[in-house]
Amino acid sequence: MVEERKPAGRGRLGRIAGLILVVAAFGVLVSLGTWQVQRLQWKEGLLAAIAERRTAPPVSLKEIEAMAAAGDDIDYRTVSVSGTYDHGKERHFFATHEGRTGYYVFTPLMLDDGRALFVNRGFVPFEKKDESTRPEGQVAGTVTVNGLARPRLSEKPSSLVPDNDIAKNIFYWKDLDAMAGAASLPADRVVSFFVDADATANPGGLPIGGVTQFDLPNNHLQYALTWYGLAAALVVVSGVYFYRRRRQPDQENPASEV
Repeated sequence: MVEERKPAGRGRLGRIAGLILVVAAFGVLVSLGTWQVQRLQWKEGLLAAIAERRTAPPVSLKEIEAMAAAGDDIDYRTVSVSGTYDHGKERHFFATHEGRTGYYVFTPLMLDDGRALFVNRGFVPFEKKDESTRPEGQVAGTVTVNGLARPRLSEKPSSLVPDNDIAKNIFYWKDLDAMAGAASLPADRVVSFFVDADATANPGGLPIGGVTQFDLPNNHLQYALTWYGLAAALVVVSGVYFYRRRRQPDQENPASEV
């Protein structure tokens, strides 16, 4: 009998290919973890900046407009502005507040220079959508609004968001041009951002101001640990696998009899 063994090169090539795949997967997992660490640093910086802006003394509308013109981020910057509300042109944004369904009331604040600034005066319950149901809160005369500047949206934030129902005066996303058009306000005479009014109480209790949301999710550390953990697990599992393969006899090339 003559014992003949098949070439072992194929088995070695398979192990090398497997090792290459493991190294590539490890690189991808580590890259994803590092990206989440970078996102974490960015998010922490953003949250710190927002906290600083929210507590800063309010500035004039003119200063906010200058920041916007210079390309600075105006979101959540405190502002103080005076004017007269045009309650007949308020627009209603579908929203919830403390578990109740209703609307945020966006009312044009007419400025001394003839322009209009849409102010989110706050929340009203579903049954109080019609302005005639809350006459006490429809304040007349010159008012001073303290609040936070909020940028306009250039497009619908998601395809899952419904289209605005202009006919019923129900907005599902803050389309400033559509609000202005529905209120018969020339687009070039409308300030290019919104202001969310603070929690100063309105007569009659409605609208409820101070509805700006600051709950920005920050789960990047958790995601980073997950990716790094998967990379570590891959190293351990792969190491055990290759160690066992090296200690096992070569079974891929069994002897054959001739």
